Amino acid sequence: MPAWVNEAVNDYSGRLPPEYQIEWREVRAEPRGASASAAVWLQREGERIRAALPPAAWRVILDERGRDMDTRQLAQRLSGWRERGVPVAIVIGGPDGIDATIRQEADESLRLSSLTLPHPLVRVLLAEQLFRAWSILSGHPYHRD
Repeated sequence: MPAWVNEAVNDYSGRLPPEYQIEWREVRAEPRGASASAAVWLQREGERIRAALPPAAWRVILDERGRDMDTRQLAQRLSGWRERGVPVAIVIGGPDGIDATIRQEADESLRLSSLTLPHPLVRVLLAEQLFRAWSILSGHPYHRD
């Protein structure tokens, strides 16, 4: 990731209290080339994603067909995830999306935007929105209506 992405993600992630800490696990995208198809690339990436997920995690995928919500609704989801008492894994797909098996295995599917967003920007947006959701739940003045 470009330095500006890591800087922004670390900034927002670092503002969260210990009980809301985010662990970012980067999974290498499958190299694109003439020797395979998008379906093959997605399957290989899916295998690496599955291997990187914490055991028994609540799996949330970010997908253009996922549930649309506003920030207050995301805050309620964040609260619900904490109440589950298990790790939450939020999966950001690669350049071609998310493998169908990962999509089928997901516990939830969320959409950040109707716009097509570049992968680095999704990371920053997700980190900021998780911080904003926490600020709503905790009464921190960051979020303003």
